[in-house]
Amino acid sequence: MKIIAVHAYVVLTKTKVPFVWRRGLPGSDPVTQQTWLRLVTDEGIEGWSCAMRGPIAFDLIARRLKPWLLGKDPLMKELLWHELWEIDRIEELPMYMMGVVDAALWDITAKAAKLPLYQLLGGYRDTIEAYASTVTYRTTEEFLDVADQCLARGFRAIKLHAWGDARKDAALCQALRKHVGPDIALMYDGSAGFDPYESLYLGRALEEAGYLWYEEPMREFSINAYRRLCEQLDIPVLAAETSDGCHYNVADFIAQGAADMVRTSFFYKGGITGALRVAHLADSFQLSAEVHGMGVENTHLCLAIRNNHYYETLIRGNPIFVDANIGKDCHVRVPAAPGLGHDINLKALEKAAVAKL
Repeated sequence: MKIIAVHAYVVLTKTKVPFVWRRGLPGSDPVTQQTWLRLVTDEGIEGWSCAMRGPIAFDLIARRLKPWLLGKDPLMKELLWHELWEIDRIEELPMYMMGVVDAALWDITAKAAKLPLYQLLGGYRDTIEAYASTVTYRTTEEFLDVADQCLARGFRAIKLHAWGDARKDAALCQALRKHVGPDIALMYDGSAGFDPYESLYLGRALEEAGYLWYEEPMREFSINAYRRLCEQLDIPVLAAETSDGCHYNVADFIAQGAADMVRTSFFYKGGITGALRVAHLADSFQLSAEVHGMGVENTHLCLAIRNNHYYETLIRGNPIFVDANIGKDCHVRVPAAPGLGHDINLKALEKAAVAKL
């Protein structure tokens, strides 16, 4: 099998439910730019994946990745994954670009095998519970109201993205625990907003409130800072979400005692291939590898990886907006079709594209 054509389509989508993050981080863009990657093979099987950065992804595909991919055997994913790391040596590729290419190759492979991807990867479960991952709301009262809506929708686990103020966030987290009681799983994501001293203060408040995990409190540049934080806290620290270097870097976090749990995803960890490496590495140390983010690629990972426990779904707006793939039981399932299960209307995509290759 050979790749005979590489296409890219940039589409613009107006944001339906705008939202904000913690202080210092940009919120949602008025318009989302996506680039769809389409790989066509000489056997008629096509692989699809999508990048959330339009112009950057389009440039890299047109200038660097298309010439490299043409004529390659898409089933040789291991070889191509390592070749892509060689390209990264020159380009300093965004990690999501490695993920997009690798996922499209896996889409072809699973379609050739006539299996949904998670089954081709081995398969661990057919469905998984979703947790409600909030955006940032204005007041404690609004957070509590949103939590009530999430509980009414059927969620039994909630993760907060709060304001990026250690003392205010600590008070919010404890107020939420008091509000929902002891039986709801709660998590907190700092989105790398704190220094080591603020991180310690907030972590101790989360311990008191019985939170399940403490995610990315600091930027992930200093493994030593994370090691000290893990030593000082009992709550599991979830780290290595946005750190570059895939399993090579995650291995250092684990070996140095700088993470009690790690993140994996197709988006930030080098696609399906890289995400599995991280998950299996963590499993060898009896650690969780929680899948970060949404979408069909991450859904397949959630169903294939034993040491992942939830699917993350973003909760926007008030009243809340819940993505359509979340079932009434707040579980997520993937399409039964072979491959990743992207449902693409090619004619409509070509018509809507503001740039195409």
